[in-house]
Amino acid sequence: MTTNNTNQTAVREVRIDTNLQDEDEIDLVELFYLMIDNIEKIMLCLVVGAILAFAGTRFLITPKYQATAKMYIVSASQNSVVNLSDLNISNALRADYKELLTSRVLLEDVIDDLNLQETMTYRQLLSTLTISNPTDTRIITITSTTPDPQLSADIANSIANQSKIYLPRIMQTDEPSVYEPAIVPTTKASPSYSKNTLIGALLGALACMAVLVIRFLMNDTLTTPDDVYKYFGIQPLAVIPEGDLGAFNTEYRKSSDKKKKSKKEKGAKA
Repeated sequence: MTTNNTNQTAVREVRIDTNLQDEDEIDLVELFYLMIDNIEKIMLCLVVGAILAFAGTRFLITPKYQATAKMYIVSASQNSVVNLSDLNISNALRADYKELLTSRVLLEDVIDDLNLQETMTYRQLLSTLTISNPTDTRIITITSTTPDPQLSADIANSIANQSKIYLPRIMQTDEPSVYEPAIVPTTKASPSYSKNTLIGALLGALACMAVLVIRFLMNDTLTTPDDVYKYFGIQPLAVIPEGDLGAFNTEYRKSSDKKKKSKKEKGAKA
């Protein structure tokens, strides 16, 4: 008899341990229904996040404009006839051009040319530039990005023009050909209202879902008989419902109030 009781106790302990281990596992089905039940809150946070992101982009971020000038690199010889050797030399010069176009000497000449001594330093001018070379081409693109569209075009064109003076003197080669000067941009390059609004909406929805999941995982209240069995391995014998008993509660409160009043009156007489 004692052995049977011991075995039953051991089985119950194993069952409880198993249930406690299951408690640590996240039920994806319950999380799914949790999100469905709170879909209105999630949608509200999505809309709020989109509005905040749009407002922040509209009023807090300064728009910037890009202007691009393009140059063609080729070294001509033999009375301006371009041969295969000239093309190979031009290919080898592309990386050198990209480095020299951002040199301090050239950019300081650009600052002097545009009278930017009081508004922009060499480092600030350098931070506005992007020098690139499309793959398998001898084309160098000079892109300037600033809050002023006219300034962006002026910087890109000034660098292209100054490079025609500076680069041949340093590299002992023919000057590059500027075949497409920069024009004043009419549309901003950044920020993107649609992109930032979408990101804000997603972040708002994700933040709401994260709060719901955390509250779900931290809530250890037993609300159904199934919760009792799930966490303790014990099936409850009965459930006492919680609710309003209506007139019975009203009569009970009245009788309680009468008893309290009678006790006070007796105490006052004594």
